[in-house]
Amino acid sequence: MSFSKILIANRGEIACRVMRTARALGYRTVAVYSDADRAAPHVSLADEAVHIGAAAPADSYLRTEGLLEAARKTGADALHPGYGFLSENAGFAQACLDAGLVFIGPPPAAMQAMGNKALAKRRMLGAGVPCAPGYLGEEQDDARLTQEAVKLGFPLLVKAVAGGGGRGMRLVRAEAEIAQALLAARREAQSAFGDGTLMLERLIENGRHIEIQIFADAHGNAVYLGERDCTAQRRRQKVIEEAPSPVVDARMREAMGRDAVAAALAVGYRGAGTVEFMVDAGLRHYFLEMNTRLQVEHPVTEMVTGLDLVEWQLRVAAGAPLPLGQADIRLSGHAIEARLCAEDPYAGFAPQTGTVRWWRPQQALLGGVRIDAGIEEGAEISSFYDGMVAKLIVHGRDRDDAIRRLRAALRNAPLLGLRNNGRFLADLLDHPAFRGAAMSTDMIDQWLESGAALLQRPLPQESGWCLAAAVFAMQNGPGWRADSVAAFDIALQCDDLAQTLRVQADHRGRVKVSLAGQQHALRIIDFTETALRFEIDGVTRRAVAVLQQNQLHLALDGASFVFTETSPFPGGDALRDATQARSPVAGKVTQIKVAVGDAVADAQQLLCVEAMKMEMWLTARITGSVTAVHCKVGEQVESGALLVEIEPEEKEEA
Repeated sequence: MSFSKILIANRGEIACRVMRTARALGYRTVAVYSDADRAAPHVSLADEAVHIGAAAPADSYLRTEGLLEAARKTGADALHPGYGFLSENAGFAQACLDAGLVFIGPPPAAMQAMGNKALAKRRMLGAGVPCAPGYLGEEQDDARLTQEAVKLGFPLLVKAVAGGGGRGMRLVRAEAEIAQALLAARREAQSAFGDGTLMLERLIENGRHIEIQIFADAHGNAVYLGERDCTAQRRRQKVIEEAPSPVVDARMREAMGRDAVAAALAVGYRGAGTVEFMVDAGLRHYFLEMNTRLQVEHPVTEMVTGLDLVEWQLRVAAGAPLPLGQADIRLSGHAIEARLCAEDPYAGFAPQTGTVRWWRPQQALLGGVRIDAGIEEGAEISSFYDGMVAKLIVHGRDRDDAIRRLRAALRNAPLLGLRNNGRFLADLLDHPAFRGAAMSTDMIDQWLESGAALLQRPLPQESGWCLAAAVFAMQNGPGWRADSVAAFDIALQCDDLAQTLRVQADHRGRVKVSLAGQQHALRIIDFTETALRFEIDGVTRRAVAVLQQNQLHLALDGASFVFTETSPFPGGDALRDATQARSPVAGKVTQIKVAVGDAVADAQQLLCVEAMKMEMWLTARITGSVTAVHCKVGEQVESGALLVEIEPEEKEEA
């Protein structure tokens, strides 16, 4: 099973991650890329790279034949699937083996056994691993699923039996919600995994999501490498992961590890895998599923064990035994990972696309900090792939130390150019529920529904407005705008808030800025490229500023804002026109519920746009009739594209 050149059948940060270890061990690497990824970092990092198709995953990263052809072209003799895409596809793993490639992952039979969640739970029950109650039957008609749901009781989860990552999963709290949940979960599962088969599972309320990292080799050895707590989630997508779990003691860790190893041995597992459990309020654990691949959150396990899990994968794939036995594995300190995503937490976590204007993570790489990323400045974040653009991982002496370091890393590595969840992550880390290990898997969703303060959009402080005004005032050169004028006004807008600031310059690099009756003395000390040092009211501070025409992207005090210098002349805003429904993001139209001539009511669903693993419904904002539909199902649309037009209902005169 020896090999020398590895094709990584993936993209982004995971492709970069695998390549670094592979090259360190002396292996040559091959990248694959789509049209959208021609300039991506993983392409230039590899020894060789092969173009495999169009931007859509179905035309590139999900094409088995294209990936195998890339291996043939380059002489690669092994393939690492990364995670996502085809990483848990047993048919793909078998195709790799049939093509003479070493598949760096578990045997296809083990993947098949664990890839179907319903079959996996049956196996686990047979192996004595505790499972939550549910329906695992083959009868898939809505009537039978509804009957079984009522029998199980609410709340419950409708889940796709294939795939993972929260796709094809819906929460049902009442019988009236079942029909829509079945429809949505089945459609999403079919689109994501090519399999719309569903199962039902009783929801463990206020539960924690805790998973065990396992490893097995071809010599009958299997070990567990501690646990990861992934309870901080939104819509079943993980947000923050940590190791060890703040609620797991040595006895519980041993019990969960024992069950996880039993689960792996029950299916003849080999390589890296993760056994996921839900833990109830009484700290009883129940098998959820097994991910037959490396996980996004594997770095926290590496941080606390001091091991390189990709290295272990490569050694096991080459036929070597596990480097360590169970008694040799030790956990040290505490590690936390935060997923930096192109999404807007303050708008329902809506996916975001755009150009990366500033991203220099090296400035955050202090002691105990690691950043895995697959982007660089100038990169275009598209709607075709997962919204996660980087992972920030820290290791500390204890949990408090790790939290402090991670908050600092988020502050020191801002991402500018498009909305992201960086500020939300920092605030979540400092929230009493997280600090006190009192999170549950649905807590963020509850905050979202209730409009909790943590999910209210942060507004700039006065210092931010004043700095923005000063930067705009000097944008035409080293001197201040309108040198012959003693004072002038600058009208700025940040999100929905507009302010007019009075600027008075003294032509020696200093300026007085007045806002809402308060005057601040400000001096730009140094503005080299994007690094900005300034003094305000006698205090010297630092910021990152990217100025492009009439927009200023500013990172200050751990928060990022976009300021726009507004025109003094009023203009129309079609995006706010209630007669027009425009796409909130670039994405694919998956459903259209209206046609020309249909009468619609305020808040009625019009169509659904899918981007970055999320479905977003456009709803009517007026009562009226549909006069135009400018898209069709399956069409890729741009952010802001006009999709539906509505003529308002004529109101009768009193």
